[in-house]
Amino acid sequence: MAYSVNNPAGKIVQNVIDELPTLMAIAVVDVTSGMSLASHTNSPNINPDTAAAYNTEVVKQKQKAMSALKLTGEIIEDILITLSNQLHLIKLNNTGNKFIYLVVNQRDTNLAIAREVLRSHSAALN
Repeated sequence: MAYSVNNPAGKIVQNVIDELPTLMAIAVVDVTSGMSLASHTNSPNINPDTAAAYNTEVVKQKQKAMSALKLTGEIIEDILITLSNQLHLIKLNNTGNKFIYLVVNQRDTNLAIAREVLRSHSAALN
């Protein structure tokens, strides 16, 4: 457990774990630094802090692409990466400077429910 419920990021991690107990990993991430503010894993094969750093680059590149395409007035709400057995979700806050990174087993988790759980907690990142 790499979080404390005494800070906002740790509270988000705990709340998501409470609502999606079968999750594989979760991290609350600062986009500027790529560092996890809080993280947790239920899988020995997934290091959410390492994944946070790499997925920060995914977010930054998408933000750059949007700027290059002059997509003004648009914000990234979430990014979904579908693997053979896993779903990786990145839910950004409204300002795009923090995100929740979630890994779930796609057979055990309803995507719509997972997205709603993240949406309901992303406002606390502001």
